[in-house]
Amino acid sequence: MPRALLWLLVPLIPAVALAAVKDPPLSDEKWSNKYDHHFRKYSKHYFGPNVDWRWFKAQGVAESNLKPHAKSRTGAVGVMQILPSTFKEIKRKNPHLLSINTPRWNIAAGIYYDRYMYRRWGENELDSHERLAFAFGSYNAGFGGVRKAYKKANKVHSKIETWDQVSTFSSEETRRYVKRIRGLMAGVK
Repeated sequence: MPRALLWLLVPLIPAVALAAVKDPPLSDEKWSNKYDHHFRKYSKHYFGPNVDWRWFKAQGVAESNLKPHAKSRTGAVGVMQILPSTFKEIKRKNPHLLSINTPRWNIAAGIYYDRYMYRRWGENELDSHERLAFAFGSYNAGFGGVRKAYKKANKVHSKIETWDQVSTFSSEETRRYVKRIRGLMAGVK
């Protein structure tokens, strides 16, 4: 290999290596278990005992890397990156949720909102695993954004049964978001 070409390729090696790096699985010690009690409690409260609470922890990782003081450029805050206006709406039905800035209540509100989105997708014939993906997509892009993607996908597919059929019509951000949550859960047994 000519030296000039080698000098051009060597600087690219770190970039290529970083592009291939994936999140460690949710069970990895990188992800704190500090809030596991809240994820367990509120997933059971809002979804019942048959839904794996770790889906919501994976969502918390995707949202904020479980950082309680995280704030997005759009103003979403906390572990679950909830907008203050959304928290206010959630609080109307759940007055016991005291503060968006307290991890416990932020996690509870996020999981409540997931359930709200999950139920909205209940009219469609989706299995519970796929319905959860639609709920996560809606959490990220809004129900209307995912509904629009669903309608576009429905023109191509005779029957919508999976998130993957719809995701190609959603935003890149939403596709990455749901993919990251699923990736974090891939190593969980």
